[in-house]
Amino acid sequence: MQVELGRGRRSRYSYGFDDVALVPGALTVDPELVDLSADIGGLKLGLPLLASAMDAVVDPRSAALISDLGGLGVLNLQGIYCRYADPEPIFERVISAAPEEAVSVLQSVYQEPVKGELVLQRIAEMRALGAKVAVSPAPAVAQQMAELIGPGKVDCFVVAATVVTAKHVSNRWSPPDFRRLADTVQAPVLVGNCVAYEAAIDLMRAGADGVLVGVGPGAACTSRRVLGIGVPQITAAVDCAAARDDYARESGKRVPIILDGGMRVGGDIAKAFAAGADAVMIGSPLAAASEAPGRGYHWGMATPDPGLPRGTRVKVGVAGSLKEILLGPAHRDDGTMNLFGALRLSMASCGARTLREMQQTEIVIAPSLPTEGKAQQRAQGLGGTR
Repeated sequence: MQVELGRGRRSRYSYGFDDVALVPGALTVDPELVDLSADIGGLKLGLPLLASAMDAVVDPRSAALISDLGGLGVLNLQGIYCRYADPEPIFERVISAAPEEAVSVLQSVYQEPVKGELVLQRIAEMRALGAKVAVSPAPAVAQQMAELIGPGKVDCFVVAATVVTAKHVSNRWSPPDFRRLADTVQAPVLVGNCVAYEAAIDLMRAGADGVLVGVGPGAACTSRRVLGIGVPQITAAVDCAAARDDYARESGKRVPIILDGGMRVGGDIAKAFAAGADAVMIGSPLAAASEAPGRGYHWGMATPDPGLPRGTRVKVGVAGSLKEILLGPAHRDDGTMNLFGALRLSMASCGARTLREMQQTEIVIAPSLPTEGKAQQRAQGLGGTR
């Protein structure tokens, strides 16, 4: 439904996680029968999870732990680990900075250049720890990084920035050739981020093996405020899922979409799949793990930008172990733990045995859902209503 913004200008509504609810139908299934596995460009995952390529979330050790639990941790190739041989003092400097100093400290520490030998060292460390190896460069250096790494060293190559399109106009650099990248590293290439049907289908036609969906919803990202851009995640997922389905009919190839950012609790993740996601990428919930390198803090990828920071450092605290956050058992009542146990139970309640079946779940517009009947919880600060 479109509404009039003013004379001669119309627009449509868009919806985020808190605006909608899922409708259980006439069928339920035993949660034990629910299959959470995913196929991302030929890479098989036990959980439909990618951990964000953010320094406070993924290091070689946490990537191995996430792999053991069935997901995929993505290492930021332009982060602290690939700039400093000994990252510990750098993390201490970032974490101990006063709130008003955090951005300038991050800008300072990220001025150190990325070192090719450290890129290769971190990949080798991830491999030695038994992790599935996923790495992420910015588009401008993607081909350079791919050639440095070479074939057979990574399981997934993620080209990501605030917004990535297949049609980029610049006098400084050309957009990467995604098929060439895949040939160079001999691994699937995921590309993002985008939020629109046209951008998603163009990336698929350009050779992306998966598309990241989401501009600015992350807890540590300020792009929406700084730049005024973005689309709420439910609408973004539905639009980009339509691009995936149309491209599959056009080409015979199904390119998965990975909803990236904005998911805080298990219900958000369930809604992401109902809206069409094939997998999710999350950051701040994992930054709150006891094994996370950020030690209870989290910061956006664009926070250190020297000219226009589009992120901040947030305190997320330590909620529990990675296993507890992903698979339980939960010892909180607010939905922030056992995220994929919650997804399993939500799917079972909606009669979905697979993620593809979950994508057929009915969604209703229900902005009252988080608050209906919850006055006592709100008054007492319970159940995540603080």
